[in-house]
Amino acid sequence: MAGIYLHIPFCKQACHYCNFHFSTTRDQQGALIEALAKEIELQKDYLQRQPVHTIYFGGGTPSILPKASLDLLLQTIRQQTGYANEAEITLEANPDDITEENCQAWREAGINRLSIGVQSFIEDELRWMNRAHSAAQSLQGLQTASRFFSNISIDLIYGLPGQSHAQWQSNVEKAISLNIAHLSCYALTVEPKTALEKKIRTKQYSPVDPDKQSAQFLALMEWLEKAGYRHYEISNFAKPQMESRHNSAYWQGEHYVGIGPSAHSYNGISRQWNLSNNALYIRFIEKGQIPYEIEILTPAQICNEYIMTALRTDTGIELATLGKEQERIVRLAERYIQRGHLLSDEKRVWLTKEGKLLADGIAAALFIDN
Repeated sequence: MAGIYLHIPFCKQACHYCNFHFSTTRDQQGALIEALAKEIELQKDYLQRQPVHTIYFGGGTPSILPKASLDLLLQTIRQQTGYANEAEITLEANPDDITEENCQAWREAGINRLSIGVQSFIEDELRWMNRAHSAAQSLQGLQTASRFFSNISIDLIYGLPGQSHAQWQSNVEKAISLNIAHLSCYALTVEPKTALEKKIRTKQYSPVDPDKQSAQFLALMEWLEKAGYRHYEISNFAKPQMESRHNSAYWQGEHYVGIGPSAHSYNGISRQWNLSNNALYIRFIEKGQIPYEIEILTPAQICNEYIMTALRTDTGIELATLGKEQERIVRLAERYIQRGHLLSDEKRVWLTKEGKLLADGIAAALFIDN
């Protein structure tokens, strides 16, 4: 099962914490959409005719695109690679873009899943993040979207400096009360060269508190488990049968092609990524060239990527996939089992709730040396 990711690098304004590739200047938008369509054609053989079952419009803010742009890109995919009739087609959307007219247009274009960047239902927190929408727009947008889509995910951020336990709980309880099918919940991360990093460095904002983030994550797991959500990946929770098929394919090592500036692709042998510059990207694509860098993966790197991604999921590491490394992994895992951070049976190894706080470090300890 293969997937296609399309990066739409435009936003109305810059969120303080974001380090994704985007531009708030949209004068190149038309040319870039044409370049995306051209790259789809240039990349048509990347997936080697594997059936495409997921398409994901990410960004940036794909919901700012007109329907004509979505139509062009999806029609080009259908012509060049095709995709299954039951394919999951996700559009990332900001609450302030969700109107009845837009929802109808998205449905007509073929979108069947929305991933909505709510981040918080609390006005002060949205202003602190420099989000373009208000809390009222989030609620109105979700109400509108639910009339057109049954498959809706929202993003929430926790661990903000000054965010109380009660505020975080109110955000989660609001999502539960709205019967949201899927939640992606992320601890606030201070990325280099972001407005947030500068504000913390210059003491305009307080630094994040890792201990508070850990406590909020543990509480999150408890609240959503009681509400009937499956915690199927470190940051992702879903009602039964509502897991993200596109992101699940990433964690399962399925192949995917990334279209657009900064987009990544993976085919089981190598990983490649396009340059993160809109003007240069357009210029190369117009000449029929894809501007990318590539890394050929060693067997050890492929195994380590599997360990890292699989351990993040609730199914964990399938020992049979590790071949001759299976015995070594079982031996190394034992120390974490004794500490209460891992569980195991004859077939797999997976994280406990407390272990999920240490997922990256545990994965690194299990890595194979290159």
